[in-house]
Formats: sequence, structure tokens, C-alpha cells
Amino acid sequence: MYIYNTKTQKRITHIAKLQRNLIRTYSFISLLLAMFTGIIEGLGEVISISSLNKELGRSAHMRLKLKIPVRLLKGLKLGDSLNLNGTCLTVINKRNLMVEFELVRETTKRSQMGQLKRGDLVNIERSLRLGDRLDGHIVLGHTDGVGTIDEVVRKDTGTKMWITCEDHSLMPYIAHKGSIAIDGISLTSNDVDGKKNKFSVSLIPYTLENTTLGLKRRGDLVNIEIDVLCRYVINYQNIGNN
Repeated sequence: MYIYNTKTQKRITHIAKLQRNLIRTYSFISLLLAMFTGIIEGLGEVISISSLNKELGRSAHMRLKLKIPVRLLKGLKLGDSLNLNGTCLTVINKRNLMVEFELVRETTKRSQMGQLKRGDLVNIERSLRLGDRLDGHIVLGHTDGVGTIDEVVRKDTGTKMWITCEDHSLMPYIAHKGSIAIDGISLTSNDVDGKKNKFSVSLIPYTLENTTLGLKRRGDLVNIEIDVLCRYVINYQNIGNN
């Protein structure tokens, strides 16, 4: 059995304690903020997406209108949050099956939401409610960056999708068998190649049939959100090293 030195043991103990505290903290924060689990509830269709006229005096960058399935509209009201392709957006208008959102420039800069076009489909997840089960992992809807699909390998035993991360600084947060959200979908990162800035995820038939990933091809862009627990653990380590 490998024996760690005292300094390493203390650091491991501190990290384990931090992880436990983070889980407790996010259980409490979920009562106050919009949070998700990466379990997609349905698909919405883009009806329109357009840049906002600066003369309107709006601080938002773009406006998005979606057609949403009836079952996801139940109880939905103005000001509610939805996770759309991994981005947490606020309902600003609702009429019949149509729901509108506004995107700030930070959202369009860090995600591919600004590149959507009429007829595109987007993944939808409603925010958690008190008592809901965490079937995926904790997802905030805060996109960290964009990835490019490098390869989709389909076999009888399953489908593997390779994604190249455009922002190299995100790679330390992507761990073998760790949690990651791709276009808002809770997945597990399998192979991780830090030198080539790429990683793979395995996709079951249900995910391919019920999310936008089944429509993706080589060269397509996807939104990436790293695991929030991993984010804080590595941040803690970096502070300790400094």
C-alpha cells in the first residue's frame, strides 16, 4: 500500500472535506437558484433568433423564440429558468406554445447559442424543485466553452463521440470517468487526451434518440460545462500551491 507523506495526507483530507461541504452547500443553494441535473426532458424547435436593435434600449444581445412541447409548459411562467443546450436562460415571454428568451453577449461568446437558426432543435430541461431526484449530476447551465465533434464511432455495442475542446484551459477539469455536460446532457468522460485537447463520451441509444446528440455530425459544435465540484476542488488546489 502506498503511504503518502504528511503534507500530501493533509491536502487529501482538506480536499475530501471541501467536497463534502460543497455537496451540502449546493443542496442548500438549490433552494435559491436555478439548478439542473443534465437529464433532458424534451426538444424545442427554434422559431426565430435575431440580434436586438440597440435603439430598443435593451442590454441583451439576441432574442430567441422556441416552440416547446405542451407537457413542458405546465406551470411555466415568466421569470422561470430553462436549461437550453446547456445554457440557463430566463423566460421573458410566453404565448401558446411559444416561449421567448434573451441572450447576453457573454452567452453568445462562450456558447454556440448565437449560431442557432430557424428549425434547429435544442435540448430542454426545467430547473430542479425541492425534493427532485439528482438523476444526472449538478449542472448550473453556465457554459464554459465550445467543443467541436471530431469523430463519431458507431458500433453494435455502443456509440463513442470524440470532442475537441477549443479552450485548452478546460482540459484539467475533464477527468477520466468524471461528469461533464455536453449541450446540457449529463455524460461521463471516458478517454481524455490532454495533449490533443480532446476527450470522448459514450452514448446509449436512448440519448441519441431523445436529444440533439443523435443529430450531430463531425465538425458540429457543442456546449461544454465542466463538473462544478471538480472546478472548486482544482481551484482549491491551485490556491494551496500558490
